[in-house]
Amino acid sequence: MEYRSFGSTELRVSVIGFGAWAIGGPAMAGQTPIGWGPADDGDSLRALRRAWDLGITFYDTADFYGLGHSEELIGSVFGNNPAVVIATKVGHRLGDTGEVVLDYSAGHIRRACEESLRRLRRDVIDYYQLHSAKLDHLKQGDCIEALETLRSEGKVRYWGISLNTFHPEIEGDYVLSHRLGDGLQCVLNIINQRAAGFVHRAHAAGYGVVARMPLQFGLLSGKFTRETRFSPDDHRSFRLTPELLAESLDVLEEVWPHADAMSISRTSFSLSYCASVPGVSTVIPGMRTPEQVEMNTKDIMKLSHTQRNALAQLYVNRLQNLVTLFERQG
Repeated sequence: MEYRSFGSTELRVSVIGFGAWAIGGPAMAGQTPIGWGPADDGDSLRALRRAWDLGITFYDTADFYGLGHSEELIGSVFGNNPAVVIATKVGHRLGDTGEVVLDYSAGHIRRACEESLRRLRRDVIDYYQLHSAKLDHLKQGDCIEALETLRSEGKVRYWGISLNTFHPEIEGDYVLSHRLGDGLQCVLNIINQRAAGFVHRAHAAGYGVVARMPLQFGLLSGKFTRETRFSPDDHRSFRLTPELLAESLDVLEEVWPHADAMSISRTSFSLSYCASVPGVSTVIPGMRTPEQVEMNTKDIMKLSHTQRNALAQLYVNRLQNLVTLFERQG
């Protein structure tokens, strides 16, 4: 396992981190699924332990994943282990009627931080993130003041923002220009390369960068077919429609020869791409079984400049149109 500095902080993180959304289980916001379908806690616990055995030191979760259940599982395995870097998020909660509410008020952040610390069984959160905060929230400033207060109180070591899926530069540029926080999380994968340029700028400014969704809902694992369907309690059931799935599989036929040329799996190639983008600190594929952990840590290689350029050109020619379809899907 390779380890990298997280921006200008004192944190050292494994280049492959553990994306812990799926282990939260099939939570719902009213009739809308906010999880990845069923998850077996026994498998999840074994996956967390196997990840540690294979050198993964960075674990990314949120208080909204399984409505706290993901944090509880991580806490039960690692607790206050100082060698483990725990990143969690705040800002999403359920309203009185079960709807998703974005809440970046100082009061909510303080309460949520205490609850996350309790579930994680930790004295301090290594990296605390605003969960997709909007520009207006940042300009209003309460959330920033709350995070700085938590840092001064020793409850948070470093903080940052998990950026918008399709337009990370809106909030990201504001963060960079005002020197806010210590890190940024953004979607980055072979299909959605929109954030690649921003990652370079963030890194140059001294920020740690977390690359999320490296397998784009699992499409970049190469395991889906046109017949793949998702259960109603899996958010991919409405985000990855049969039509969008078919279109994606057609376009990806131009990607896979690059993986074949390196004699590695499609999953390994996709994760290697993310890890090879200059400025990325850690890549967080979702994992919920020991087998997935092993698959996601195998054959992570550095892609050459030529290989990265070929994928960038494919993005310009074909893949960026696919990203537009994902954006329209919501």
